[in-house]
Amino acid sequence: MTNLQDILQTIDHFVWGPPLLILLVGTGIYFTFRLGMIQFRHLPTALKMVFSKDKSNAKQGDVSAFAALCTALSATIGTGNIVGVATAIKLGGPGALFWMWLAALFGMATKYSECLLAVKYRKIDDKGQMVGGPMYFLKYGVGSNLLATLFAIFAIGVAFFGIGTFAQVNAIVDATHISFGISKEVTAVVLTLLVAIVTIGGIQSISKVAGKVVPAMAVFYIIACLAIIVTNADKLMDAISLVIESAFTSTAATGGFLGASIMLAIQSGIARGVFSNESGLGSAPMAAAAAKTDSCVRQGLISMTGTFFDTILICTMTGLALILTGAWQSDYAGAAMTTYAFAVGLNAHDAGPMLVSIGLMFFAFTTILGWNYYGERCVVFLMGTKAVLPYKFIFICLVASGAFLQLDLIWIIADIVNGLMAIPNLIGLILLRKVITEETRLYFKPAQTANDDNVALETN
Repeated sequence: MTNLQDILQTIDHFVWGPPLLILLVGTGIYFTFRLGMIQFRHLPTALKMVFSKDKSNAKQGDVSAFAALCTALSATIGTGNIVGVATAIKLGGPGALFWMWLAALFGMATKYSECLLAVKYRKIDDKGQMVGGPMYFLKYGVGSNLLATLFAIFAIGVAFFGIGTFAQVNAIVDATHISFGISKEVTAVVLTLLVAIVTIGGIQSISKVAGKVVPAMAVFYIIACLAIIVTNADKLMDAISLVIESAFTSTAATGGFLGASIMLAIQSGIARGVFSNESGLGSAPMAAAAAKTDSCVRQGLISMTGTFFDTILICTMTGLALILTGAWQSDYAGAAMTTYAFAVGLNAHDAGPMLVSIGLMFFAFTTILGWNYYGERCVVFLMGTKAVLPYKFIFICLVASGAFLQLDLIWIIADIVNGLMAIPNLIGLILLRKVITEETRLYFKPAQTANDDNVALETN
């Protein structure tokens, strides 16, 4: 196992080396400036769209724009928010949180762009369902069947071996065992049955569950984190200062923390941040494509809020809880570190761990549902709707087996397939940059013209 792990670790370091990190962040920086700081200027508008009904009476699409966002959030708000943040800070120190923020802020422009293209190039399959995502804009927009096929294969790999199954299942099994004393075998059976029941119903069933569970659990988790922050309000400014300072200086070893270089903080922060919010990976566009909308720009704006909710809100809450309570300096790692932070921060050594466990279980479960859908869309692209049932059978079997795999190996495999999936998607975004820019310009042009007219009237 050690030899295999060493080989995979080498591959992981190569995939997540400087070239991919530069490509990921660089793409976000490019679209941020090319689209006129869209994630800053139009975030209030995007948030308003999320919580208001679309009055355009759009006929194309399978689910509402809000349901599509919840489906995407169900896949992103998961172990990355609880385990991933702890892992990033354990490896790179508090400075890793700063690099998560930076990657997320630029990642919002990337998420906007990829979801815009997903709606623009979406198609209808032979069962009348809307299909879209990077494989479709790579094939029909870029004109590259090779890039489209590679993306679909890598995305299925993520669904089977990455974010979609093993990491989430392992988190659920550990949480139920630690907090409730339930055996791995029992959890594996119950979880497998629940996943099978929900996923057989397709996007309609998944979006219904996600639309109820995701908002409720996000609010529940944020309130618990806020309780820790408010309790330790006197240390808050020092914690934020530590995050910023540690982002640009090496972090010395202290307590159970072994120390970290600036490069390690950058690498762990960006990698874990992308694992959490999936900006640039090309996953969220597959959910966005199912939305009932006539505007690719509107859906792009709604979709980019997913990165805001996931990283700027939830990951920040987790990170601050870890730093304020000193959990990042403890000997704990992963979910155990976050559990320790809640136990200390809430002064509730029984309730604290239970809150983390419940949050982890629900977040991880909805992530499994979301990634089941993403893998299914890629299978439909490669082999047609006839391959959906065999795919679901394999997926459910992998969910059942995920409870018995080693955690270190799981995270390495997840990292590798995530990185490979991002590459063709980012290439597609760069090649279709003019389409993204033009669609954005046309959408906001009426408002800009009206503003210009008002200025002219006032001048006269």
